[in-house]
Amino acid sequence: MAEEVKEKLLEVEEVRQRIEALKKSVAEMADYIKIDARREALAGYEAQQADADFWNNQAKARDVIAKTNAERAYVQPFDALNKAVEDAGVMLELAELEEGTAQQTALKDTLGECARADEYFAKLRMQSLLGGKFDGYNVFVKLHAGQGGTEACDWVSMLYRMYQRYAEDQGWKIEEYDQQPGEEAGLKDVYFRIEGPYAYGTMKAERGIHRLVRISPFDANKRRQTSFASVETVAEIADDIDVEIKDEDLRIDTYRSGGAGGQHVNKTDSAVRLTHLPTGIVVACQKERSQHMNKEKAMNMLRAQLYEYYEDQKRAEMDRFYGAKSANGWGSQIRSYVFCPYTMVKDLRTEVETPDVNGVMDGHIQPFIEAWLQQQATKAK
Repeated sequence: MAEEVKEKLLEVEEVRQRIEALKKSVAEMADYIKIDARREALAGYEAQQADADFWNNQAKARDVIAKTNAERAYVQPFDALNKAVEDAGVMLELAELEEGTAQQTALKDTLGECARADEYFAKLRMQSLLGGKFDGYNVFVKLHAGQGGTEACDWVSMLYRMYQRYAEDQGWKIEEYDQQPGEEAGLKDVYFRIEGPYAYGTMKAERGIHRLVRISPFDANKRRQTSFASVETVAEIADDIDVEIKDEDLRIDTYRSGGAGGQHVNKTDSAVRLTHLPTGIVVACQKERSQHMNKEKAMNMLRAQLYEYYEDQKRAEMDRFYGAKSANGWGSQIRSYVFCPYTMVKDLRTEVETPDVNGVMDGHIQPFIEAWLQQQATKAK
């Protein structure tokens, strides 16, 4: 028994080696992400924002803010990583002055600080995989119910909640633009925008068909049912990127915004739906009480979708950006979420899986995203 306790004791040298390994990783990461150049760029963008005339050109100002956030997304976690490693070194020095139980407690606390450093390092590793042209931009997301009827509409609602939880964990902001309720429950479609550093670069990993297997709560016979929903993502492009939208190619429909009713119900046709006739792309916004504002937001979303659509046409690689346009049903899913007869979420592109289906539905989807980004980075080499 005494020998067993001895084996569990932490050694000062063991913790020292852990800290030295972290210091080496910090130095390698600093070189890999070019942290000094990023600090210089960040300082330049912040100086521009301090200019009294900064907001005279709003399009340029928004672009500078996006670039500022993109650089800050590297600099802040790197500084936090560096500080955690330095703090761990100081804590180890203090631990060496202790003995017995007090030293063991101090060493455990030191390892706890090392674990915090690991979290910051993981965040930077994730950032290093995001080097695409628009990866640092905000993202427009559309969820659409596929095969499965009411069950599929409910599945869209579940996915929407999952992405809301994920965005909250990332410190991002979600702005809903439009939703179409299902006939009995759930949502047929929902459009929303996610604002945050590298939102598009991250969320593009979710593009595709998502498959649900569970005992349907809408089936009186409690039979197992499979349903599908598609996820589409496009980057919110800058205003200075030219996308031609001809008036004659656009159909504009207005309708009354949905809501809970009551004294604040919207009694005017302020919601706007835009249909781009040549491509069939449809976007909508009913968030604002002003028809003008809804149209402006819908136009921004349409520009983003058309830009990526035309880029796909040029490259003849439609699956690159519109993988979600494949058949919304059997044989085309990127990820399966199984609630019954066992619990398992499996990404069919990377083979990453977990039995914690409830955790995934609470927004814990980072392992799937990181694995896909790593896979894409490997393919690009």
